[in-house]
Amino acid sequence: MKKSILIIAVVLFGTTTLSAQEYWNFGVKGGLNIANFTGDDFSSDKSRTSFNVGLLAEIPLMDKFSLQPEVMYSGQGYDIKDIDQDNFLDTDDNIEYQLDYINVPVLAKIYLVDGLSLQAGPSFNFVVNDEIDYKPLEDGGDIDNPGVLPEPKDFEIGGVAGLEYKFNNAFFVQARYNYGFTDTFDDLDVHNSVWQFGVGYMF
Repeated sequence: MKKSILIIAVVLFGTTTLSAQEYWNFGVKGGLNIANFTGDDFSSDKSRTSFNVGLLAEIPLMDKFSLQPEVMYSGQGYDIKDIDQDNFLDTDDNIEYQLDYINVPVLAKIYLVDGLSLQAGPSFNFVVNDEIDYKPLEDGGDIDNPGVLPEPKDFEIGGVAGLEYKFNNAFFVQARYNYGFTDTFDDLDVHNSVWQFGVGYMF
């Protein structure tokens, strides 16, 4: 069911953008994730550094106000072990718990001054990867989650808030915070917490 919702969202995003591109601005984006978990049942000071990449459309509704839907891949999770800490799985590399999502945020975009906008809204997030990687800087090293954490829920409702600055040449920069409102795992108070920093281009 949730996979069907995701497919419908992606198809709707793509077909509507193609049919209404004379009214919409659409673009591409990518950047850096600093991801972790927060909640009463889990805490860690070892954030996972990963990436985000995706597509977006800006739909002007009135002067200084737009709606901005997006579809993006977001690398999340946390670091289980950093280099120089106690050895784990007989490796000297970082070890990451990789919990990656397809995020579908739908954001209200308010221009504060020319080029600078505030963005906020819900995000509908779908798990696409759940594994331990004990060689995150190399190929290989990926293993299924071996009981370090329980199986995650395959769907999450979150919230996004941040700032964007768009230059006159259509490039833009963003800084955001993403928070998972729903629990990441069943019966545990654990939530995704992700800072995102990125750049993009509007066509």
